[in-house]
Amino acid sequence: MPLMGHERRNAILQSLRGAERPVSGTALADAAGVSRQVIVQDIALLRADGHDIVATNRGYVLREGSSDADIPTRLVKVRHTVEQLEDELNTIVDLGGTVQSVMVNHRAYGKITADLDIRSRSGTARYLDDIRTGKSTPLMTVTSGYHFHRIAAESEEALDRIEAALAARGYLAELMPYEDDFQ
Repeated sequence: MPLMGHERRNAILQSLRGAERPVSGTALADAAGVSRQVIVQDIALLRADGHDIVATNRGYVLREGSSDADIPTRLVKVRHTVEQLEDELNTIVDLGGTVQSVMVNHRAYGKITADLDIRSRSGTARYLDDIRTGKSTPLMTVTSGYHFHRIAAESEEALDRIEAALAARGYLAELMPYEDDFQ
């Protein structure tokens, strides 16, 4: 028997709080005995109630309870080939970073952002597998390889090490004057 609205949303929150990795909408729907579309609506209601739920390419993540405001983040502009994508992401996570999102600045469409939440090499592998099996291309392909990542780490020094490693690999790109407002 399907759970009623408020019970279902409480169950969603409990599932997300106890999860070590993103939880798919399908898994939440199966557990609640409803359609995935009902879960999408429930997530929207939970967000409206102030819950920080992020949709990633692997499922939903609840960021409540973590002091995200205290975690240093940095927006870096990078450019590389699709073949170098794995190395770029692994460079970031190997140095203790989390790739929170990717963003491109398309001349016609403006800023396009997608949450990633890649925290480990296994997260990189899952992301790349999703790209391959979904017969998709990374967002960076619409801007000749130029893109931005919002990265987080335990300290500004860790972010400095990540940025230096990206520069040493030739991935770091120079910000254009009109991109200063992206920070």
